[in-house]
Amino acid sequence: MTNYSEDEARRRKEQDMTIAPGKLETSIAARMSEGVKIYGTGTAEVRALDGIDIGFEKARFTAIMGPSGSGKSTLLHALAGLDNLTSGTVYIGDVELGSLNDRKLTLLRRERVGFIFQAFNLIPTLSAEENITLPMDIAGTKPDREWFDQVVEILGLGDRLHHRPSELSGGQQQRVAAARALVSRPEIIFADEPSGNLDSKSGSELLEFMRTAVRELGQTIVMVTHDPVAASYANRVVFLADGKVVDQMDDPTTESVIDRMKTLGS
Repeated sequence: MTNYSEDEARRRKEQDMTIAPGKLETSIAARMSEGVKIYGTGTAEVRALDGIDIGFEKARFTAIMGPSGSGKSTLLHALAGLDNLTSGTVYIGDVELGSLNDRKLTLLRRERVGFIFQAFNLIPTLSAEENITLPMDIAGTKPDREWFDQVVEILGLGDRLHHRPSELSGGQQQRVAAARALVSRPEIIFADEPSGNLDSKSGSELLEFMRTAVRELGQTIVMVTHDPVAASYANRVVFLADGKVVDQMDDPTTESVIDRMKTLGS
């Protein structure tokens, strides 16, 4: 398990408790209703998601946890429109993903969804700034410079914008990937083990930024993680087992997450 500073995680949690009313909205950024995902047939059938009903509020940071094979990544990919459900519905805002053709789904992901993956997925021949704005360049749009500057400042990338990925540390590369996810102001960001390839210091910095993006920028983040300390940075943890939501926890601590995970067999 990554050894982030638990004192730092607890301090940030306390800071989040002082968020002014109105910062946290109650409307839903994404939701799944009766979600089922089946792989294979007959004796080889695997029910990765088994009737999931879950919603994710705007301006909240939610972690998804569970034992290996519990359906964490399948849930994330289905919510993000990267994988189709066998049955059930997924909404981003008020748009039902199953009603969209491939072109409209691609546009929705480009315009309303951000992604942070364990692999940085940066283009080695482009500068940090060019990597950050690449999705918008492809879409033929321009970033809001005030927003761009704010994101870059919070991430501490101001003096690295003209560097290529090979000239950046792993933590800096992941922060570039995070900035790329944020710069188009998506309605929701999906993160799949975003700190998994980082050392403890870089991982703590990235998770702190993600909390800051929620607290100060009103971002909505849904993150899959196996790490209880990483999960403690979230406002809420959703626990999966055998493709089902089996528990939820608000204001998690490392200790409370570890205790709950023990009962799930991981």
